[in-house]
Amino acid sequence: MKVARFRVGSYVDWGVIINEYVCDRLYLSSLCGLELPKDVIQFLTNKELTSKVSSTLDKVQLDNCINLKVVKLLPPIPKPSKMVFIGLNYSDHAKEVGMETPKEPVIFLKPPSAIIGPYDDIVLPKRSKKVDYEGELAVIIGKQAKDVSNEHALDYVLGYMVMNDVTARDVQKAISQWDKGKGFDTFAPCGPWIVTADEIADPHTVKIVTKVNGVVKQDSGTWNMIFKVPDLIQDISEVMTLEPGDVISTGTPSGVGYVRGEFLSPGDVVEICIDKIGCIKNKVISKTS
Repeated sequence: MKVARFRVGSYVDWGVIINEYVCDRLYLSSLCGLELPKDVIQFLTNKELTSKVSSTLDKVQLDNCINLKVVKLLPPIPKPSKMVFIGLNYSDHAKEVGMETPKEPVIFLKPPSAIIGPYDDIVLPKRSKKVDYEGELAVIIGKQAKDVSNEHALDYVLGYMVMNDVTARDVQKAISQWDKGKGFDTFAPCGPWIVTADEIADPHTVKIVTKVNGVVKQDSGTWNMIFKVPDLIQDISEVMTLEPGDVISTGTPSGVGYVRGEFLSPGDVVEICIDKIGCIKNKVISKTS
């Protein structure tokens, strides 16, 4: 399933994406004959409920659903307890920025306040003149994970989405740790929805393409990851307990603007597409106050 959070006027809810429509929770509840929880993670982590909804989707009448043209898609995960990002997880990217290939995953955190929706604006902070993009596959955790083995790690994956690890390079380079340069508000555009794990049998087979103003900047795939998704879950869960709804963003391939001396300016549009998931598209604007 593809599951999205959305707003129409003052109505905020989640629904299942079918073609160009979102079939909202209330309609799905009526089809299933039960009340589905309003919390999207509570729904997606309940196998009985997801199976019930999945089995009734063939009964959906699109006339009872909402056209995506009239909705505002929201961040698929509203408030994760944590977002763990991976640095230098593609050898070509490590090489292009002049750093050694890491021997174990490099992690940093972004605050939930950085999250914006798939079509929201990226706001350039006043203190940075060198803001960059990084197209990434994001993994959503589906159940509490602590000291998870590599062998069973994918059992803890709820689903996947697209992520842009927006980075203020000048702030990032000014000090030894990365959180400040990557943690500004609006620096985690994500979506456009959650694609459940059963839709992607192998997350290391999907293509990632990033465009700025329609020009391809990154063109790679998750098969080029240094540390695969199970490696990351195993490593991170040894350090911290991962909770349902937590996000792991798995790193970016080569092609970032920093190596070209190209940075984002007001009016630029960044589009990131990942096969089997979808695209996010965010306009860049100046901070006004």
